[in-house]
Amino acid sequence: MVFSINNFFDRKNKKSIIADFQDLEHLDGISISAVSAGLYEKKRDDLVLFYFRDGANYASVFTQSKIISENIKWNQKIDSKKLTALLVNTRNANALTGSNGFKSLKELSLDLSKNLSDKQMMDEDCPKKISPNEIMFACTGTIGEKFPVDKIKKSIPDLIQKIKYTQNKLIWMKAALGIMTTDTKPKLSMSECKIGSTKVKIYGIAKGSGMIFPNMATTLGFLFTDAKLPSSVLKQILKKNIETTFNAISCDGDTSTNDMVTIFSTNKANNPIIKKPKDTKLKKFNDSVHEVLLNLAKSVTADGEGASKFITINCKNCRTLKEAKKISFSIANSLLVKTAFAGEDPNWGRIAMAIGKSSAKVNINKLSILIGPFKVLIKGNLSENYDEIKVSDYMKNDSINLTIDLGLGDKKFTAYTTDLTKKYVEINADYRT
Repeated sequence: MVFSINNFFDRKNKKSIIADFQDLEHLDGISISAVSAGLYEKKRDDLVLFYFRDGANYASVFTQSKIISENIKWNQKIDSKKLTALLVNTRNANALTGSNGFKSLKELSLDLSKNLSDKQMMDEDCPKKISPNEIMFACTGTIGEKFPVDKIKKSIPDLIQKIKYTQNKLIWMKAALGIMTTDTKPKLSMSECKIGSTKVKIYGIAKGSGMIFPNMATTLGFLFTDAKLPSSVLKQILKKNIETTFNAISCDGDTSTNDMVTIFSTNKANNPIIKKPKDTKLKKFNDSVHEVLLNLAKSVTADGEGASKFITINCKNCRTLKEAKKISFSIANSLLVKTAFAGEDPNWGRIAMAIGKSSAKVNINKLSILIGPFKVLIKGNLSENYDEIKVSDYMKNDSINLTIDLGLGDKKFTAYTTDLTKKYVEINADYRT
């Protein structure tokens, strides 16, 4: 598939109509540009720049993998109070590229900061000199291949020239398309709320389809808000909400070297001054951030490589949150469970197996399993009303809910996953060929 904005005006494909996506419009303080650096054989946008003219406060969570990409190493070293730009490239993860991969980012940061400083001189009444330390990088694609620094560097003048100071839905869509790899559709989400009496916006885009099992999925997520909030507050809000959103999904059980989710605040909204994350005026903002993150995380899961089913696993009444998560992900990552769902086979014994192997405490006499609205196992016994034909019919749905009731406490966790199809094997067997 060649990624193009035109794909989303195809009236013959109802899943591709741009009207189905939320209306992300202008957000003060951010500018966007997307170009083709020729990183793919077929021409498509593969380099995206987010430019913050007056700087942005920020907070990030990164992959917990012990093997991380060079851009994650770069981002972890940034000590600037504000960021001026985020540069995202696809096709190449810049992971396991050694010192040359890191040096390439340094070279790009010098070049990009100089070009943006020149842009400031041309466009701003009070221009500032951009430091390389104000540039954040996100890389996604194949691991272990030489980083294409020359191609990216040659594209920077074009990228700067095409910066759009006023955003609209098409520009946000273009940016979301530009960061995709094996994704089949862009991921965008938005929410609006109030801090005090001031309306603020939260916009988000993400990419991810395979290697999805975040531990903070190749997953990238970026949130942008015009709220006036310090980085310390953003950090706590992101850390809190990531656990039940991006850290609650799994497509294949593999954690990427490049996972990162960052929130940027342009400070353009004139909301009341907030100094602490527990400020009561932040409740609606906190809820809106969670809404955007969850929508993006679910979009990543639903677009899992080769997936035909979106599965929600509700694990409740556990002793601890840790055990609820263990059980949820034991089910979500079980190949036997996932293939049963792909085959629309209500083989609930596989679900029970995944619960048992999780190492969480289980009392079989209190364990209940529901597939959709249908009671299957009730306190360790097969439900008298269990009808496999009805459950099989339910499993033909694109979206399926599982409920696991441990009956041991009051802790709960919800995870999101997909089935595992032949298409997944084909995609990943042919990934580099």
